[in-house]
Formats: sequence, structure tokens, C-alpha cells
Amino acid sequence: MLQDKCPCSWTRVSFLLLLFAAALELLPATATATDQIPNPDRCSTSADAHQQKWSVEILIQKINNSALLEETMKISPLKDALQYYDADFFSNEKVLEMAKGAKEFNIPIYRASRKLVASEDGGLHDPSVLVFNPEWSGNVTPKESKRFSYPAVSGIQRPDGEEEIAFMSVLELGHLLRTKQITSQELTRIFLRRLRRHDRALEAVVSYTEDLAFKQAKEADHLLDQGVYLGPLHGIPYGLKDIISVPGYKTTWGSKTFQNQVLDMEAWVYKRLKSAGAVLIAKLVSGSLAYDDIWFGGRTRNPWNIEEFSTGSSAGPAASTSAGLVPFAIGSETAGSMTYPAARCGVTALRPTFGTVGRTGVMSISESLDKLGPFCRSATDCALVLDAIRGKDPDDLSSRDIFPEDPFLIDITKLTVGYLEDAEMEVVNVLASKGVNVIPFKLNYTVDSVQGILNFTMDVDMLSHFDRWQRSGQDDVYEAQDQWPLELRRARMVPAVDYLQAQRARGKLIREIRDGFTVDAFIGNATDWEKVCMGNLVGMPVIVVPTGLKSIENPPSGGTRRRTTITTGIYAPPQHDHVALALAMAYQSVTDHHKQRPPIGDLGPNDSIPNPPTATYPPRRWHP
Repeated sequence: MLQDKCPCSWTRVSFLLLLFAAALELLPATATATDQIPNPDRCSTSADAHQQKWSVEILIQKINNSALLEETMKISPLKDALQYYDADFFSNEKVLEMAKGAKEFNIPIYRASRKLVASEDGGLHDPSVLVFNPEWSGNVTPKESKRFSYPAVSGIQRPDGEEEIAFMSVLELGHLLRTKQITSQELTRIFLRRLRRHDRALEAVVSYTEDLAFKQAKEADHLLDQGVYLGPLHGIPYGLKDIISVPGYKTTWGSKTFQNQVLDMEAWVYKRLKSAGAVLIAKLVSGSLAYDDIWFGGRTRNPWNIEEFSTGSSAGPAASTSAGLVPFAIGSETAGSMTYPAARCGVTALRPTFGTVGRTGVMSISESLDKLGPFCRSATDCALVLDAIRGKDPDDLSSRDIFPEDPFLIDITKLTVGYLEDAEMEVVNVLASKGVNVIPFKLNYTVDSVQGILNFTMDVDMLSHFDRWQRSGQDDVYEAQDQWPLELRRARMVPAVDYLQAQRARGKLIREIRDGFTVDAFIGNATDWEKVCMGNLVGMPVIVVPTGLKSIENPPSGGTRRRTTITTGIYAPPQHDHVALALAMAYQSVTDHHKQRPPIGDLGPNDSIPNPPTATYPPRRWHP
């Protein structure tokens, strides 16, 4: 026996068992394990060991006969689990009460709710009644909804080459259509050819909507022949991010799980563009389930540097617009999915005020964060597209009739614009030269958990829309295991009370931003993660503006035309998108950075498009 060979060893065993007995409250309050047992590091005599053995055997009998043993075996893992909820402060009795209540009361409610609203993934049905409103004033004065008074162009002649046509602005293409220098069907052919030619390098297209496109283009031409003009988007081809549903065509959400999904639903934004006469030619890449630029067909690349990737889930809209494959495209942002790819690909993009554009028929991540907006050649084009797609969507509880002022009528000399330390100073200097009052600025707030609040909100909301997907194990075939699968498993551990505490902290942030926003707009880095999180939590608009190009690192020998794009962001208060647009238009009126063309088909001497790319994949970011 162990005690016969080494009394010291038996002393150690006795010590541990008596400590366990004390935890079970089987020892008198005045008699602890340390009272009963000598120091286990000191060998005891055989007599001591015999006495300890007798005491331990009695305790073992008590333990075996105690109902507390079973309860203790239940309590231990529950207490361990509560550590991960930062709630390990309950007594044993309370833990058992909690477990009983959860089993009898909570779990049936969980299951009943899931049965009612979580049988389909994607959040397309049964929206939450908890609606976020970013309005700062609290008192909204009813206004008459008026369309923007966009500028007329004249004297534009049709270029000889398709390349030149492909990089014309929406206004310029509209002039060619109205003056019968080109037809919508011709434009549709041009852009479809460009999409097919360059998509082999960019991996930006999920589906071509060719039949629908020619049907819509033919109708646009017919209306023009009848003297009917629907506005500046009449007959203009465009692309939609593939989380936006169009009947008869796949809406894959970029994911292996849903790559054959066809939704018999017209997204509200698609309806708006159809009524404006625009022509849908392609469904463009969304990163898988709107996270980053990896999708079931590959990874979308940056037209300015083909060895880079576009970043952000609006990868297809950004890359396609940048490369002149569509005149404009619609993307979405929850946390960086427009700003990041717009900055990487060097295009102008507007992330509008939350609620400006309806989201019916669009895959949902977070109902208080998701926004739709345009990728365009210029801020002027962004204003035209925004004007066509804004308005109240009756099936989207978060959408509202927002009545911004006409950005084409803003007197920018009456504006005071701040600039942060990371602003591109060329933008500051140009606006100052045009009469804008520009001042140094810092947006102060005390909430120091902005990034955490964003991730809590986004991940928990996303999990509620893809609960079935996770429970059925479909996350195991997700394209990038360190993205949604990892985050949504972590989200399963967020208690409801702490989710709501994060939303209260978000409310505090909104109030502090409102009070600290003492300028009409400010200029700063569009991809700084803190600003991305803050801006999306608050619901404020930002427009990404190209401001230049610089040489890539480690260019190939013999030279290259590949470049790294430089951009900045112009931020405005919620419902003041017109201010950001007016400032961006003023800057672009005297600069030509937004008119530059990426070298997608002409990389330069001794340079080629690598397939697969030779560059190391850049780190993925936590921003769908």
C-alpha cells in the first residue's frame, strides 16, 4: 500500500481529500483541512499516517453518501464557464439556481425564437424592431423631397476608342446618350467586353446579367427615341455587389454555402436604379458573407497593383469601377467594406448617412450598421447615384426619408472645415484656395472602447442572422477560417446584458461626437480603424477622395506602371452628406487624381500579371 511504502505520500493524499471535504462543507467550521493534517511537505510517523487514514476514510464515506457530491460536480464546470462571461461571483447555491432556471425557462425561449425567425440565413426576413437612428437634433423639420439640380454638360463628343468611352463620367455618358452619339445597347456591349477581358486578372465578377442588361438597354433606347428621359442614370450600365438580390440571377453572398442561391426578390436599391433607367450588367464580387475580399471563386485584386488585393468585402464594385469596367457600382459597408477597397483601388466612394438607402433584399450583417452606397469616378457621379437611390424603403425599418440639401448649390465659402493630423494637406490647401475656412481640428471623446463596441455589435448581430449556418456546421467550409467562423464562435459567448451595455456605451459615444463636432466637416484618413469604427457606430457619412499616386515598393526591374493610390476622407455629420459631396466636388474641380487610369492592360517593360500572384497575401482585417 502507498502509506506503507511512504507515509509522506499518504499525508499528501489526505491533505487533498480534506481540502475537497472542506469545499463540500463536510468539516466543522472550526476544523479545516490544515487543522487535521500536518504539513504535507513533512513526513509523518506511521501512527500519524494511521490516524490520517482513519479520518480520511470517514470523510470518504461521508462524501459518498452526500448529495452534495453530485451538485458539486455540476457546479464546477458552471463556475468555470461563468469566468468567460466575467460573472464568476455567484455562490454555489445561486449557480445551481441559475442552471435550473436556464434549463427550464431560458432554453425553451431560445428554441421558440429560433424556430420563428432563424430558419433562414442572411437576415432577409423578420427584421429587428430595435431600430438605430443617427439623427442628432431630435427634432426633424419636414421638408419637401427634391431631386438634385445636377449640372448640364455640353460640347462633349464621342471619343474614337472604347478605352476613352469607358473612363467617361456618368454625366458625360449621359450627354452622349441624349444627343444620340451612342446608344445604351452600345454602351452595354462595351462594358460587358471590358468586364470579360479584365476579369481574368481581377476576379471581380460573380455573374453576368447579359440578357437582363440588353433588355433594359433596349428599353432605355426606346424611351429616348420617344422623347422620354428618366434622368442622369438613364441607359448607364452599372454593377451590384452580390449581396443584393435580383430575381432570376444568383445572389451568392460570395460564399461556398450559398453559391447556387437564387432569391426571388427585387432588392429595393435595384428597384430604384431600374426606375432611374440604369442598366444592370453584372453582379460583382462580395467577399464571403461580406467579409474581406476572399470569396468562393478566388480573391479580388487591385487594378492599380495587380499583386495586391482590394481589401474589404465591396471588392468587386471597387475594382471594377477603378478599372473602367463599369461607370459606377453599388457596394455596402458595415465596418470598412467601402472605405478600404475605395482607398486601395483609388476610386471615389460615398458611405452615406445610415438609413439613407433602403436595404430590403440585401444580406444583413448588422441592422444598425449596414449601409449601401456608390463607387464612382467622381464625387459628382456619387451625388447623382445617391440622388437616385435615397428615400424611405417601406420594408426596411431603419430607412428614412432624409432630405439633404442640394450639394450642387452649397456655398462652400460659408463652411468651416477641420483637418486632422493625418489629413492629406493637398486637399486642405486646395479647399482653402477656394475660400473654405480650414482650421486644425481634433475630434475628442472619452469612450475608449470604440473598436470593441463595433466588433461586439457587428458579430452578435451577424450571428443572429446566421445562427442556423453555424449550428449546422456550415462554417467549417467557410473560405477563410480566421474570419467569420472565429468571430461568430466568440460572439456566441457574449451575454445579452453586456451586448446592451455596449449599445449604451455607443449612445454615450454618439453624444460625445455630436458635442465635439464643432465644424461643418473634417478631413482625415479614411482607413484609420478607429475612425472607421467610430464613423460607422455614429452613422456619419464619409466620402473617399483620390489624392495621388506613389511608386510601389520593390518594383520589378525595368520599371512598372503599377502604383499605390493615396486617398483621404471627408467626414460630415449625419444627414449632411451634401456637405461632404460639395467639398469633394470642389477639390476635384481643380485636380485630376480621380481621372487617372490604372495600368490593368499595360503594366510596363518586363512587367506582367502574375497568376497566381507572387506577392504575399496582406493580413486580413476585421472589417466586413
